Amino acid sequence: MASSYNTIPPTASKVPEPFQVAIPEQQLSEFKALLKLSKIPAPTYESLQEDGRYGISHKWLMETKKYWEEQFDWRKNEEYINSFPNFKATVKIPAEDEEFKVHFVALFSQKADAIPIALFHGWPGSFLEFLPLLTLMKEKYTPQTLPYHLIVPSLPGYAFSSAAPLTRDFTQADTTKIMHQLMVDLGFETSGYLAQGGDLGSFVARGLAEEYEACKGFHLNFYITPTFSSPPKGIPDTPLTESEKVGIQRGELWRKTGAAYSIEHGTRPSTIGLLLGASPLALLGWIGEKFLSWSDVPPSTEEILRSVTLYWFTESMGRGIYPYRSLNLLLDTKTLKKSIGYSYFPKEICPTPVAWARKLGDMVFHKEHDKGGHFAALEQPQLFMEDLEAFVAAAWK
Repeated sequence: MASSYNTIPPTASKVPEPFQVAIPEQQLSEFKALLKLSKIPAPTYESLQEDGRYGISHKWLMETKKYWEEQFDWRKNEEYINSFPNFKATVKIPAEDEEFKVHFVALFSQKADAIPIALFHGWPGSFLEFLPLLTLMKEKYTPQTLPYHLIVPSLPGYAFSSAAPLTRDFTQADTTKIMHQLMVDLGFETSGYLAQGGDLGSFVARGLAEEYEACKGFHLNFYITPTFSSPPKGIPDTPLTESEKVGIQRGELWRKTGAAYSIEHGTRPSTIGLLLGASPLALLGWIGEKFLSWSDVPPSTEEILRSVTLYWFTESMGRGIYPYRSLNLLLDTKTLKKSIGYSYFPKEICPTPVAWARKLGDMVFHKEHDKGGHFAALEQPQLFMEDLEAFVAAAWK
């Protein structure tokens, strides 16, 4: 049961409120009406190609729309989400005289020496990516034996967390402050905590380790060097595995043919946010393509639609792409005197060789896998859990 893992640590200075996902029936009805009336344009030469080189196909969109209308049940997905302990915390940032509501899913341990771990999603992901991991943790441990406090926040602008302020610029640095304060409020400042991240979440994890002593280290499954296809400054040009050589070629291809979305998000976030917030079918096309092309084995139609529907009901698309405006500034790598771990998944969009990731800090764990892509926690939860536990064992001192 969700409730058996919901005991807030006694060291918490602020107790978050329990939360249940329950989209109002009117919203659900409006969504179904919009979806039904959404038109799929006539086929083109490009949309008839089913190999993904031009994006999603006409056939895929037709079939997925039909599944969305006739088989997808949001209420069952709510039940799935609510089977985990969900919370909302009020996080105050005194320097900005602001407060934010932060949604998170958690498995709290009843062990006094449990290790706090924050896991951060990116775009077009969400807290949903980590639910298979939490399922495996619940199967392996009871609340009395769980060695960790596992905290999975929705970043500002995503899911049920507050949006960025309307009155000022808001950057990834602000997100990092909020996530740190969440961990402090939960009682983890004295003990410290570890961070894990992929995609945009990797920048949050790195930022926490850079800015706050309480963050003792981090594990990443996504890291892009400033040099992209050559070793970063200070790292010798070491021999690469065959998988890593192929990965560099994959990254170069992604930069040439797959990174246009990032430029759009970073330069015209208002346009793309308003556009995709007006049509669930348009949102499916934009996000669905990423799940298909960035995964080793594409997620099921149900999994893709669960994520897209969550984005639709919470307006996460327009609210969540603010980090892309400052993304280029985040690519520079600072070498930290903290423990880091790195998992290499070959079908990542821009896989960086393990040796190059040593630029990040004191690498206490690394693992090169022969399967898995950008959504590693969702695609390969068992491997992801094994890596996370091995990293924690090496990093927590």
